Amino acid sequence: MAEAAAIQGTTPSPARRWLRRMASLAVAAPLLAGLLQGLPAPAAQAAESAGGNNGVDVSVDTLTPNAPVEGDTLTITGTVTNETKQSVTNATVDLRVGPRMTSRSEIDDVADRDGVRYGSDPAPLGGPYTVKIPQLGAGLSRDFTLSVPVSKLGLDDAGVYQLGVSLSGQTAGQPYERLLGIERTFLPYQPDEAEKKTKLTYLWPLISTSHVSAETGANLQQTPVFENDDLAADLAPGGRLHEMVSLGKDLPVTWVIDPDLLAGVTAMTEPYMVKSGATEVPGRNQDVAERWLDALEKAVQGHKVVALPFADPDLASLAHHGKEVPGSLSHLQQASALTSTTVETILHVKPSTDFAWPVDGAVDASIMAVATSAGAHNVIARSDSFRDDLSYTPTAARPVGGGTTAVVSDAGLSKAFQGDLIRADNSTLAVQSFLAQSLATTLELPEKQRSVVVAPQRMPTIAQAQSMATALQALGAKRWTEPEDLPAAAAETPDPDASTRIPSSRSYPKKLRAQELDTKAFLKMKDTRDELDDFRVILTAPDRVVPPFTNAISREMSTSWRGEAPSAALYREEVLRYLQSLTEEVQLIKKSDLTLSGRSATIPVTVQNRLLQGVDHLVLRLQSGNKNRVKLDGEGTADQPVKINGGHSQSVKFNASANANGPVTMTAQLYTEDGTPYGAPMTFTVKVSEITPTVMLVLAGGVLLLVLAGIRMYSQRKRAAARNAEAEAADEAADDAEAEAETGSAAADTAGETRVGSAETEPDDGPETAQPSDPTPDTGPESGDPSGTGEKVDR
Repeated sequence: MAEAAAIQGTTPSPARRWLRRMASLAVAAPLLAGLLQGLPAPAAQAAESAGGNNGVDVSVDTLTPNAPVEGDTLTITGTVTNETKQSVTNATVDLRVGPRMTSRSEIDDVADRDGVRYGSDPAPLGGPYTVKIPQLGAGLSRDFTLSVPVSKLGLDDAGVYQLGVSLSGQTAGQPYERLLGIERTFLPYQPDEAEKKTKLTYLWPLISTSHVSAETGANLQQTPVFENDDLAADLAPGGRLHEMVSLGKDLPVTWVIDPDLLAGVTAMTEPYMVKSGATEVPGRNQDVAERWLDALEKAVQGHKVVALPFADPDLASLAHHGKEVPGSLSHLQQASALTSTTVETILHVKPSTDFAWPVDGAVDASIMAVATSAGAHNVIARSDSFRDDLSYTPTAARPVGGGTTAVVSDAGLSKAFQGDLIRADNSTLAVQSFLAQSLATTLELPEKQRSVVVAPQRMPTIAQAQSMATALQALGAKRWTEPEDLPAAAAETPDPDASTRIPSSRSYPKKLRAQELDTKAFLKMKDTRDELDDFRVILTAPDRVVPPFTNAISREMSTSWRGEAPSAALYREEVLRYLQSLTEEVQLIKKSDLTLSGRSATIPVTVQNRLLQGVDHLVLRLQSGNKNRVKLDGEGTADQPVKINGGHSQSVKFNASANANGPVTMTAQLYTEDGTPYGAPMTFTVKVSEITPTVMLVLAGGVLLLVLAGIRMYSQRKRAAARNAEAEAADEAADDAEAEAETGSAAADTAGETRVGSAETEPDDGPETAQPSDPTPDTGPESGDPSGTGEKVDR
């Protein structure tokens, strides 16, 4: 009779049979209790009913079609593995179809079940729809295939049904048939189109980690330097980003793109360098980058593209730690300003740029404020942050005030494809769960159409992306959902009963807060920005330097650093170190001590520019440590403007005047025109050794007195000799000698007066503008070594 009933199609459905059996068990339970007390096998089963597989693992590798309709044949393939130390005999692989589930929470409850639970699972379908395994040795596996016409599944009405694949058998230790393992999944059944389909928005994120450094080549093309060549592996066939584009081009999705990824790939299409230890090597993946960009440009045609701020800044970190650091919010504004032009230039589509996406859609008031500070009007949140006390899933769009809309994605659907989905059974379970939840959402309120947004993880793995694509392809029949793009979802009429209250900061997940960039990170970014601001004002071609560092600072705030604190700190340090190395290319050449002899002289100070571009708007200030000894232009300090071509040096001269002998410390310092010190100061010593006019007059007077005394002594001796030799003509000789002596004395007096006048009227050497020994004002490249010892300054 049972066989005849099966042939005629009058066999009760599995769901009904399951209900009848449960009712019978309820009635018979008091009677059976006494009978079963002494039997060992049921006692063993009762002990095992606490959960966990009884030694056999069942996996469901494929299930097709994912959402069957009347007339289809459901085919399931999988594997059973005996994880015990004894053989399983007389085993049977069965299909179990449960009653229709009425809510999403019931689906969650079934998904949380693990292992064998007696009385909670439906009865096996039985009949010809089983696979017999006479013996399954210890540690061995066996593949199976079950094929069942949908008409035999007893699916009465549209809805989500529990679907189980189980293995029953016996072992030598327990020689009676019992349930040894089961795998549970779901079967969405919607044979006809729903009257009110759910509008489903699925975000397809194209985001990567930061790969480009702040460094560029010292050539006119400014060849970019990459931290590594990992991006090329992602772009190549079989890589993550390649799969995202290949899968996404045929799916009804909204592309969510980080412009930094596009900029990085575009840079790879030209010559680029890759860091390799302490050196750099040429990158060789231009063709890979070109093919990927070409494929992406074709894939996004006809789709909506949402562009995030450049480098996908971590809005929560900025809100919780960065906004108190001056200038941090300006980084977000700069990142937002790059968004549209980058995407339009590379992909030739106009993106939507008024969306912000905090990590995992977790928000609070400060995150909402920061997210909208740079022009975003829509913030992608998630329902486990914006909580509702409703029996159904409301429309995603919610106005939260100030012209801002919170687009609240569905947490269950958004997290459906997280975890390790490399194994086929994990992927199949994730796909079936997603489809079941989406159908249950439609059936929660079948008379009202709603708009639901799905925001998956930012960087899905290849296996996760493939599972996502499988689920979206299964929805392609549009029996209970229809696709909608993100801008349209944000413009939907909000549900009046949905919560619009922004969560408090206390509700922000601790796990996410622990991964944020801290205040020290934003202070390091400020140091880099301040250094860049001081540097840019002296450059004649700042566009060669400023954009690479501005982009690097944006990358320092990237969401991709979450969970990578050491790598993030190293990247920030390398950016600042490289910037400082560039600023040090403009420097003062160290001087050794020098000697200043004379009342006045010129003191040269050399400024060297080893950059490839010129510098301007610099001022060199020289300061005397003792202006009573050495003055500069009559004061204690003197300033000279500095302008030097790239790869050149300039000797800047200062007029100095000495008033007293002794050493004087001189300090040279470069400044920008607004008075900000540039670089480190340089000190040297000037030794003053000067013979003044007063000293010269004293020396000349002493010499003159000596000359006069010598002449008088000579005259006296000559007169005495003449008196002794010519005693006879003493009177006449004396007269003659006296006259001759007077004549000699007058001549000597005249000669002495002439020398004194010459010393007093000797011209004084004043400052000279150029002398043969002065270095040229602007020279070619020269050594940055200090000047030689014992340097003397020309008068």
